This record gives sequence, structure tokens and C-alpha cells, in this order.
Amino acid sequence: MTGKNKRFLIVTICLLNLTLAGPLQSKDLSPRVQAEFNDGHHPLNTLIQQALERNPEIRQSFARYRAALQKLPQVRSLPDPMLSLTQYLRSPETRVGPQTTMVTLSQKLPWFGKLSDKEKIAAKEAAVYRYLHEAKKADVIQNLKRVYYSLGYIDRALDITKEDISILEHYEALARARYQQGVGLQQGVVKLQAEITRDKNRLEEFGKQRVDLEAVLNSLRDFPSDSHVEKVFLKKNPAVRINREELYRIGRASRPEIQAALLQIEKNEKRIHLARKNYRPDITIGAGFTNVTGRSDPVGLLNPPDQNGKNIYSFTVGINIPIRRKKYDAAVAEATQDKIASREGYRNAVNLMDASIRSIGFQIETLERQIALFENTLTPQAEQALRSTEAAYSTGEVGVLDLLDSERVLLDVRLSLEKFNSDYMKSVADMERAIGIPFEEIEP
Repeated sequence: MTGKNKRFLIVTICLLNLTLAGPLQSKDLSPRVQAEFNDGHHPLNTLIQQALERNPEIRQSFARYRAALQKLPQVRSLPDPMLSLTQYLRSPETRVGPQTTMVTLSQKLPWFGKLSDKEKIAAKEAAVYRYLHEAKKADVIQNLKRVYYSLGYIDRALDITKEDISILEHYEALARARYQQGVGLQQGVVKLQAEITRDKNRLEEFGKQRVDLEAVLNSLRDFPSDSHVEKVFLKKNPAVRINREELYRIGRASRPEIQAALLQIEKNEKRIHLARKNYRPDITIGAGFTNVTGRSDPVGLLNPPDQNGKNIYSFTVGINIPIRRKKYDAAVAEATQDKIASREGYRNAVNLMDASIRSIGFQIETLERQIALFENTLTPQAEQALRSTEAAYSTGEVGVLDLLDSERVLLDVRLSLEKFNSDYMKSVADMERAIGIPFEEIEP
């Protein structure tokens, strides 16, 4: 027999002045519900996997990371060689003949270590984008969990409210029967009807909230906004050990924003090294070919000179002269200031993480105490009070308004307990986001 039917039976028996039997069991889950509670049609892991695969923001951040990786082959390559062609409009005459065409090929060679420094900078930048991608994934997972746990509360609140409506309708029928027999007051009947209307309005509010949460959940996993999300059954709250010093340590090692901030510092250190190397000249080497056609004048034809018409080959080496030192000084200063800024960014990321861990940890501990209070004290007290009021109502010692007040207290306690359970799970999700890893991955 379900809890609701048992309560109906209790009240009916009381009104017939028979013995009140058995404790209230309105919170208990039936075997069918318990099975869904354990399995569910839309388990959280499935929803998370869908979001990781389809969420547009995650795909966008991953594309940026892939784009950053493409900078590595660009910066580690030598500049393109330069091929030049010179065609003389008036050929210069030489002893061995006129020069008609000159072809040169040159290659610029950056100073030793410049290309490797550029590659290291690009690699650090790509790693930053990778951690930003991980941070975006963590944000989406956190948001999805919060919506999921809110849906769990809404679905449980809908069940509790529907059950409460059925109980109030039963109370209203009994109160109307007593009024017709001249025992009760019409005021009690009207009050019960008003409370039933309030519960129905509460159902409408919960239904609207569920639609809004469904739309948010669907947007996170890139589904149509009107896609239906099956009923959510929250599992028992996990026991979480809050050791703040350990969580601080884990967060420094695992939180993506902190790892990205460390890489920003390393990247700017490499930029300083590269900026200092700009004081050194780059080297340009080249090879040339000049076409010589040979003497065609009468003297040259009668008495051709030695090596007449022999082509010219050349080899050149050059350097740029870095005399614009203010430009290079500014580049070093820019990289240095960026390094200082990245250090401060790291400190800020750590401070924000520490503050989040402290705040969320306190919230989790507070919710644990509240849940224990409601489960162990307030709920049994409210159930006992309702049973006592039902017994007194059956003997005519109290009126239906007292019965209604006891029922309202129990309803508020049950809804509050479900809200605390949902908030607890959301706080756990927030803590996992703060430290960068799920609690189950923390070594005991």
C-alpha cells in the first residue's frame, strides 16, 4: 500500500472512531520508482556526454585550440627564399661581352634560437587554448549538473504537490460530509478548497519552471528547445569530505584557469628571450648568376678575348643592422610587462579559487546539517504532529483548520528537504568546478 493510500485509510478510520494505525510513509518510493531512481531514462552521464559532443561553445573553443596548433609549423619555418630577375635594358659592356640578364636567389636566416623561441611561444599559446577549452567544458558540465539537479527538485516537488492535492481533496470530502451532518463548519470546507486551488497554482508554477529548465538543458546539449526531458530521479546525496587545505592543493594542480595562467607566465618569459635576441642581426645568404653573351663588335670578332662570353656566378652574405634600438627596447619592455600582468593574473585566479572553495565548502557543510535536521528531526516531528491532529480531528477535539495547518507544515518541510537535497548536489557540482576534478577522482 502506498503512503498516500495509507494516510487516506488512517483518516477514514479515525473519523469512524476506530484505532489509528501505522506511521505515515508518504516519502517512501515504490519499487518501480526506486528502479527509475537508480537507472533513469536520461542519466546524468548521458546528458553530459551529449553536451560534450554537441555544445556549440565547446566546439568553438576546441576549434580555437586546433587553430592555435597550426601556428607551430608557421613560426618554426624559415622565411621564403627570394628569387629576383634583372633584365638590363642597356647591357653593360665588359671585356668578355655584354651582360644581359642577372638572376639571384637569397635566403634570410634568423639569428640562432629565434625560430625555436617562436615555436615555444606558439606551443605555450596553444596549450593555453587547450586549458581554456577544458575550462569551457567544465563550465558546461557545471551548468548542466545544476539544471539537472534543479529538474530533480522540480519533479519531486510536482509529485509531492500532486499527492498533497489528493490528500486535501480527501480531507475536503470528509469535511463536507461532516458539515452536511451538522458536525463541522462550512469555513473549513472553503479553506480546504482554497488550499487545493493554491496547490494547483503551485503545480502550474512548477510546470513553468520545468519548461524553462528543459529549454536550458536542451541548449546546453544543442537539442531543439522543446525536446522533452524525462523525469529526473536524484540519487542519494554523496558524502563529501571537505578538507580545505587538500582542496586548495588539488585546485592549484587541476583547475584549468590556473594552469592556463601558469602557461601565460611561461609564454611571456619566452617572449622576453625572443625580444632580447632581436638585438642580434639576421643573416642573409644568396647566390647569383649573370648571363654574358660574348663580344659581337668587330674587334671582338677578329680577336676574341680569353673567356669570351663566360657567365658570372656570385655568392653574397649580408646582415641587417639593428640600429633602431628603441624599437627593440620597447619590445622587451612590452614582454616584461605582459609577464608581470600574467603573474598577477595567476595570483587572481588562485585567490578566486580559494575564495570559491571556502564559500562552497561552508555551504556544503551547512546544507549537510540542514538536511540532517530535516530528515532526523523536523520531518518525523511534522509527521507525528499530523498524526496527532488527525486523531484529535476524528474525535472532534480540533477542527479541520488545525488539520490543515498540520498538513501545510508537513508539506513545507518535505518541499524544503527536497530543495536542500537539490542545493547540496548543486554545491557539490560547484566545488568540482572550483577544484577542477570530480570528487570521485580524489584519492582517499
